[in-house]
Amino acid sequence: MTGTPRAREDSLDVIQRELTAFARRARATAAQLHPDLPLVPYTLLAHIEHRRGCRAADLATHFMLDKSTVSRQVAALEKLSLIERHPDPDDHRIQVLHPTAAGSQVLASTQASRRAAYRERLGEWTSDDLTRFADYLLRYNSAAKSANPRLPPDQHRP
Repeated sequence: MTGTPRAREDSLDVIQRELTAFARRARATAAQLHPDLPLVPYTLLAHIEHRRGCRAADLATHFMLDKSTVSRQVAALEKLSLIERHPDPDDHRIQVLHPTAAGSQVLASTQASRRAAYRERLGEWTSDDLTRFADYLLRYNSAAKSANPRLPPDQHRP
């Protein structure tokens, strides 16, 4: 580690403040993009689609959420007809969550809007800057997984 202890603390304060602002903006933006789909259910739906189906317990583990929280969010997604349950082909006692056609359509529309917002916000950044930023985010999130061994390894790095 390089830098003085004070400089590191100052940097950590900036990181904490900016990540908090980022989270607030993400919640506000999610509400604008789809009023019936707040940030948490959106992220659950996106993960379900990305994994091509998963169990509610997998969502709880991946996002470090209480199972009751996931259960409420899954129920809300089902009520909106954005996900549906299918029996696991290997064990019919297990229910696997899958996006419905409507869920996939909402995700595609929302993701396109988010991507456009990122393009606008990061439009002046060089490709190298974007690559470094993406790598730093991956590194940051990997550190969170290392600190919590219950989390499954991510599979969305190309």
